[in-house]
Amino acid sequence: MVKLEFFDPAGTLDAATPHAPRLESFAGKRIGMLSNGQWQAFRMLPMLKTMLETDFPGVEVVSEENFPQGNAFIGNEDVAQLVKDSGVDAVIIGNAA
Repeated sequence: MVKLEFFDPAGTLDAATPHAPRLESFAGKRIGMLSNGQWQAFRMLPMLKTMLETDFPGVEVVSEENFPQGNAFIGNEDVAQLVKDSGVDAVIIGNAA
């Protein structure tokens, strides 16, 4: 019998810090949005905001316009502190390219 081994050339990532726990509900929550400025984010994030507010009454969505935008900005500690100071319960970061 022949044994074949396959290797993923992309490698693996060890997550030293786990993701934040999921919200149990959107009821009464503030959700912040950060835009990485990628393809169609200017369309998708406002649409997602409208959908969340329509589907989950009582949710408050703080739009991406309230925070710095673009990959060059959203990954730094200053923006992380700005998001924390805004009082949001969760953050949606997008849009993927």
